Amino acid sequence: MAQSEALAEDYFNRGEFEKALITYEKLYTTERGASKYLFKIVETLQQMERYGEAKDKLNEILSRFYSPTYAIEMGYNYQLMDSLQLANEYYESAIQYIEEKPNFTYTVARSFEDKALIDNAIRVYKRGMELQPEKNYNMQLARLYGDIGDVESMFSNYLDYIEVNPSFIYNAKRAFNDFLSEDSNGPNNLMLRKQLLKKLQTSPDPFWYELLSWQYIQEKDYKKSFLQEKALYMRFPESLDRLTELAVIALDDHDYNVSKEIFTYVLQQAQDIDTQLLAHQYLLDIGLENATKKDYNNLQTKYLDLFERYGKTPQTLALQLSYARFLAFNLQETQEATGFLKNTLTLNLAPFQENTVKMLMADILVIQEKFNEALIYYTQIQNNLKNSTLAQEARFKVAKTSFYKGDFEWAESQLKILKAATSQLIANDAVELKLLISDNKYEDSTLTALKLYSKADLLAFKNNNIEAIAILDKILSDHRGESIIDEALYKQALLLEKEKQYEKAIANYQEILKDYRDEILADDAYFRLAEIYNYIYNDTQLAKEHYEAIIFNHQDSIYFVEARKKFRQLRGDDVN
Repeated sequence: MAQSEALAEDYFNRGEFEKALITYEKLYTTERGASKYLFKIVETLQQMERYGEAKDKLNEILSRFYSPTYAIEMGYNYQLMDSLQLANEYYESAIQYIEEKPNFTYTVARSFEDKALIDNAIRVYKRGMELQPEKNYNMQLARLYGDIGDVESMFSNYLDYIEVNPSFIYNAKRAFNDFLSEDSNGPNNLMLRKQLLKKLQTSPDPFWYELLSWQYIQEKDYKKSFLQEKALYMRFPESLDRLTELAVIALDDHDYNVSKEIFTYVLQQAQDIDTQLLAHQYLLDIGLENATKKDYNNLQTKYLDLFERYGKTPQTLALQLSYARFLAFNLQETQEATGFLKNTLTLNLAPFQENTVKMLMADILVIQEKFNEALIYYTQIQNNLKNSTLAQEARFKVAKTSFYKGDFEWAESQLKILKAATSQLIANDAVELKLLISDNKYEDSTLTALKLYSKADLLAFKNNNIEAIAILDKILSDHRGESIIDEALYKQALLLEKEKQYEKAIANYQEILKDYRDEILADDAYFRLAEIYNYIYNDTQLAKEHYEAIIFNHQDSIYFVEARKKFRQLRGDDVN
């Protein structure tokens, strides 16, 4: 029986309707009364435009007993015959059926949905809820209203459903995504916001605050989202996690002021030390992101005050690592940084924590150009935490350190292993560095340009961006025509961005796209240009153009997913 049914369906799907009809009729005869086969027979006859035979089949059933689903099928058959008056009579009889038997509401409405008779389905669901107030068809109604473009009614029904089933809020957000944009004044955005505010006025339940906050996030209005989250926290002060999450979202979107304001509030409210330390850490990171050298003394004082307050324990490890990094990379006080970390290593640390400290120790030794000592630490991490992401990162840093030393052969051998790293980011970095070495080591037997590049790369790692930019200038002037030029242009552009010299960075990226459009760095250049236009110059049109170039011309790029997401955000058709 199952094989015959599958065969009939296969015939139907391939358009071999005569064979499908014969098989379905055999099944219907064998299993008399199986309505699913009768419906398939009718559907097959309709595909063959044999509407009269389909009508006879349905009349045969309806003459024995009335079923609203058969009535709808008969009405649809008349509709296919362009007999709309007769079709509507059958549809109306099915709708009236639920007046006596409201329990059939869902069955009748679904039958209308299956025939794309949405208005009738909506009418049935609404009447069913009137007849049986304990039943809830808001979710079905919302979906149907969305299908016909009645966005206001869709929002209203979803919100009514959330009121009785708050856990549906996550599904509702996904449904709303297709109708909202980043434009807070867009008609759909205004519509949803108005309904949410009305809900809040009548019943200030937590899920209304959450939904309104979520909408403000989609519109990138993190300040207003913060107000909703703060109101929610004041009513239900159970956890600061939602506020912390919002602060991170704002930070990722470069809204440093709002992120700082939220973390400051979290700090004021937090009772547990872990949350306090997390907020302090993010506030310091935000301060460092926008700091100049004249701000360093103030930042150092903040670090020391925090150690005075919370101590130097395993619990404050993240803060200690941050301070050591600040000493080494910002203040250039590498000796003090290594001494500080040696004290950290005397704490009772877990193996992963201990090796994280050693990783930073090795990084600082690289800054000091104590390459061999750094390599010892990196190798220890590989042996201590075999196959972990941290071990793979240590192996990459072994290759990078060898690259800084000018030992290109050994660096390349390590990078070959890392091409299969489980961490995609490490694997991509390994591939890029290996290509840089292999593309340039044969071109010049003296390796002059590659050595200059490795020197510039080391200076950049040390945070000596201006000196690195100057060395890369030398490559660009003295080694024109060599394959390293696009790499030098890209590396220099990244450093120019760090120094906020955006026009010069743009010029470098544009040169890559002009002269090296078919090379490996083209998608990187497109993405960096898009990010500058998006976040620095707020030029939506140019940002979209460069994200779009990745979408259409670089589908295999590591930036593809991010570019598509941001392009859709800027276009306003999708906020995720």
